[in-house]
Amino acid sequence: MAIDLRCFTYIDILQPQTAGFIATVSQGYAPRQGQASLFIEVAPGMDINIVTDIALKQTSCTPGMQIVERQFGCLELHSYDQGQVRAAGEAILDALSLKETDRLRPRVVSAQTITGVTGYHAQITNRMRHGNFLNEHQTLWVLETHPAGYALIATNEAEKAAKIDVLEVLSFGAFGRVYLGGDEENIAEAAKAAMAALSDITGRENAGPGAVFY
Repeated sequence: MAIDLRCFTYIDILQPQTAGFIATVSQGYAPRQGQASLFIEVAPGMDINIVTDIALKQTSCTPGMQIVERQFGCLELHSYDQGQVRAAGEAILDALSLKETDRLRPRVVSAQTITGVTGYHAQITNRMRHGNFLNEHQTLWVLETHPAGYALIATNEAEKAAKIDVLEVLSFGAFGRVYLGGDEENIAEAAKAAMAALSDITGRENAGPGAVFY
């Protein structure tokens, strides 16, 4: 079975805004803060149905998000029992004859920090967000990742490290995006934590145009 493992990440403790954001944008069973989570992205997209079947038949995990695109498919699972989340990941890898290190290593495509956001910039950002609001004069941080799924762990670790507002997270598709707002000092700490989390993830080489590793 030729399944390309693009993203495979465990989140030990879902932070309040990250958990709430998943609940806002997904059509599955909403996670709650404090739960553990597993996010998987595979290609081709239809094969995420196989991944979901394996995990749900062998563990008590709950699916929060399943997105099936033609090229990529992704699944988020969660449980208060970290052991069950780990077991789901192990069952998936074993059934597909894969290892965790067969995933693609995260690639940071771009990272931008905009201080002293103007009122109109805040307004136009707020029109596209599903999370909290960005206020005038705050700092905006935007991260773009490849594959897209790594945007979720970057967001969670950023929220864990600093007092920030999660504005928008796109964790599926060709590229992932994270939008965070807050004061300049807290945004700097959040960005540092997000980058550190991504740099700790091992996997296959993922070099491409504009590849930047942190």
